[in-house]
Amino acid sequence: MQNRIAFVTGASRGIGRACALALSKAGARVVLAARQVEKLDQVAGEIRAAGGEAFVVTMDLSTPDSVRAAFATATKEFGRTDILVNNAAITKDGLAVRMKQEDWDAVIATNLTGAFIATQQVLLGMMRERWGRIINITSVVAEGGNAGQANYVASKAGLIGLTKSLAQEMASRNVTVNAVAPGFVDTDMTNGLGEELKARILVAIPLQRLGTPDDVASAVRFLASEEAGYITGHVLNVNGGMYM
Repeated sequence: MQNRIAFVTGASRGIGRACALALSKAGARVVLAARQVEKLDQVAGEIRAAGGEAFVVTMDLSTPDSVRAAFATATKEFGRTDILVNNAAITKDGLAVRMKQEDWDAVIATNLTGAFIATQQVLLGMMRERWGRIINITSVVAEGGNAGQANYVASKAGLIGLTKSLAQEMASRNVTVNAVAPGFVDTDMTNGLGEELKARILVAIPLQRLGTPDDVASAVRFLASEEAGYITGHVLNVNGGMYM
C-alpha cells in the first residue's frame, strides 16, 4: 500500500479514525474528510506523529457541492485517489409510522447519496490508473433489519446494492468494490444505548462482546491491499457472529 492515496470519509472519530490510522500504518497517504475540522486535525496529528502523511478537507456528505469541492481539493494535493472508504453516516431513529420525511431524507442523503457522489469523484481516475479500491461501510442491520431504523437500514442496505453493481461495472478496469458490515461497535453512536439494551445485544453476539473500531479497520485495510485483489462485490461481516 506504499504511496497509495486513501480518502476516508467520517475520519474524525470512531471507525473512520481507526481506518485512517490503519491505512496510514500500512503505508498509504491519507485524506481525512468530515465536517469537524478540529477533530480531523487531531487525527492528522496522530498520523504525522507516527511518521505518516495526512491531509485534511472539510466535507458535508449531505451537500453534493461540498463533496465535489473536497475531492477537487484533495486531487490538487495528491493528484488522485487510489482507495476510497465511504464511512461517514448519520442516524435519525424513529418508528416508521411516525418518522418525519425530513428525517428519512437526511439519512438517505448522507449515508447513500453522499457515498454515491463521493464514489463518482474517484471512478474516472481509478479507471485511468487501472487500479482502485472502494470500500463501503454498511451495517449488520442492513442484512437483518432493525426496528426503529427504517431510514438507516434502507440507506445501509442500499450501499450493499451499490457495492455489488459497481463491482460489476468496474471489474474490467481492475477496480474492486467491497463492503464491510460491522455489528455493534463501541463508538459514540452506541455509547448512548442504555445498559439494559447493551445486555440484550450481547446475548445475541456469539463472541459476547461489542466490536472495536480497530476490528473494522483491520477488515478495511485487508480489502484495500494488494492481497485482496481477487475479491470484489463482497460484504465482509465484522459482527462477532451476530448475523451469519
